[in-house]
Amino acid sequence: MEKIVVVGANHAGTACINTILDNYKDKQVVVFDANNNISFLGCGMALWIGNQIRGAEGLFYSNKDILESKGATIHMETKVDRIDYTKKVVYATAKDGSKIEETYDKVILATGSLPIAPKFEGMDLENVQFVKLYQNAAEVIEKLKDNSIKRVAVVGAGYIGVELAEAFKRNGRDVVLIDCAETCLSGYYDRDFTDAMSKNLQDHGVELVYGQKVEKIAGTTKVEKIITDKAEFDVDMVVLCIGFKPNNALGKDDLKLFANGAYLVDKKQQTSIPDVYAIGDCATVYDNSIQDTNYIALATNAVRSGIIAAHNACGTPLESIGVQGSNGISIWGLNMVSTGLTLEKAKAKGFNAVSIEYEDLQKPEFIEHNNEKVKLRIVYDLDTRVILGAQMRSREDISMGIHMFSLAIQEKVTIDKLKLLDIFFLPHFNKPYNYITMASLSAK
Repeated sequence: MEKIVVVGANHAGTACINTILDNYKDKQVVVFDANNNISFLGCGMALWIGNQIRGAEGLFYSNKDILESKGATIHMETKVDRIDYTKKVVYATAKDGSKIEETYDKVILATGSLPIAPKFEGMDLENVQFVKLYQNAAEVIEKLKDNSIKRVAVVGAGYIGVELAEAFKRNGRDVVLIDCAETCLSGYYDRDFTDAMSKNLQDHGVELVYGQKVEKIAGTTKVEKIITDKAEFDVDMVVLCIGFKPNNALGKDDLKLFANGAYLVDKKQQTSIPDVYAIGDCATVYDNSIQDTNYIALATNAVRSGIIAAHNACGTPLESIGVQGSNGISIWGLNMVSTGLTLEKAKAKGFNAVSIEYEDLQKPEFIEHNNEKVKLRIVYDLDTRVILGAQMRSREDISMGIHMFSLAIQEKVTIDKLKLLDIFFLPHFNKPYNYITMASLSAK
């Protein structure tokens, strides 16, 4: 029986393992994971910290028992030390110190990503926190039982940092959000969108410190201050959210890597070595918005890559159709979603890019309740007319709208085709002259 070893069992690994077990009964599956849990939905950590959900129980959708009941061999709390890709052997160490050697026919690396740990002075002080794993969030929640922790500094104003700023504020703490950039969420939205989110944060009491670089964390044994190149702030906890890097320790000397160290894979998730696949945050993706290889660490990308690798490792050819980096955030009811390239990124990539904006009520004016404005920005290439990206914001649920733009980028739809797209009308949902149609009709 052919043996497939999967290293890592979070989103990508779990999707991969389930796909093999559910579809290929003739395969032996052996799994290694260094953690003591499987399938933790890290995107729910802020909801947990912010008391918006009752606890962490619902943030897990699989476990060791479930996967073993389907036929897998699961080694939890077991660290893979190295892999001999020539001999096809995985060498690991269990929690009790015992050594494991596992041969394989195919190996799938799902080792994920690691938080970037800056070399600030004071990193060893108590209450300097990362929030990546279940254990990280559990530790933070336990520490927040201490009422002496009154003021929290969140370093990094990307998605996780902004979500955590809301979470700590909902938890009753004062929050200062620090980033060296001049705005929040700059990787996903253009400035007018990020300014709206910044105002939303300020309106709810978050202190914004943009354009400042953290230089030091100060204190005797616990955090007392965070010091930037321009100011210092009295705080009792520092939460670091400055980004992630691919966890490539098992293959950085053997496999071809992307510029940021991610395993370089093709559309079948195959690495540069035969019978070795990489999935999730440790691997690259094909980005349809730039028509090239890229690195976009999202849970949705991880799940899809796990499914693709599973089928290919089991002999069923399946290629990725690429991704657009579709994403979203909801902070105190302000919903923002985006896909593809911002105008700034599109220009930086060399496109002759322009954008169109349109803002209007979601529904006709006679709908007096639950009728909010929606702002839409569409980025497209003036030469080819192809849509490159889209951004939306509203206090309405606009989550489904961005899926259409994601598909448009994937299929290289032009802005002109969007002008007369068949969009249904019902006053409960939208206007006959809806914002998508009106934005598209205003294109040059």
